[in-house]
Amino acid sequence: MSSPSKRREMDLMKLMMSDYKVEMTNDGMQEFCVHFHGPNDSPYHGGVWRIRVELPDAYPYKSPSISFVNKIYHPNIDEMSGSVCLDVINQTWSPMFDLVNVFEVFLPQLLLYPNPSDPLNGEAAAQMMRDWAAYEKRVKEYCEKYARPEHIQAALEDNSSDEELSEGEYNSSDEAEAGMQTDP
Repeated sequence: MSSPSKRREMDLMKLMMSDYKVEMTNDGMQEFCVHFHGPNDSPYHGGVWRIRVELPDAYPYKSPSISFVNKIYHPNIDEMSGSVCLDVINQTWSPMFDLVNVFEVFLPQLLLYPNPSDPLNGEAAAQMMRDWAAYEKRVKEYCEKYARPEHIQAALEDNSSDEELSEGEYNSSDEAEAGMQTDP
């Protein structure tokens, strides 16, 4: 069996060859961002998100860390940090999975079939269960406001000027726009 570093390299190359735009964020292959398009037949269609991926030293035996850089309105994604609550990534990860599975299967399934009973964003979960039409409208508003291709470029420019910010931090104007969020 190949070493974790060889597997990491192979999986990253496979992802790049699968027509995903991949941006390396440092000299190694452990942290990078991928441009991810919302799936067809979902309220996320037309949205483009920059997904931060961090591969642990033990990858593929330990799951990658996945987070949305630009904001998304979804019950299983924390609005402020972009963290993803997805069992297959967080709990049932297997070395049989690879990075292409994350972007072609796991994330599209998460957006197509949210699980409001296990929320990271309680407001989105409650709205989804209470009023699907209002939830869908809010998702589309977020797509328009935060997930257009030009937002990816803006995030890249902000990232290069804000290198000292720790992972998941937003500037105060982002927090004011999002409003106060209570812990689930």
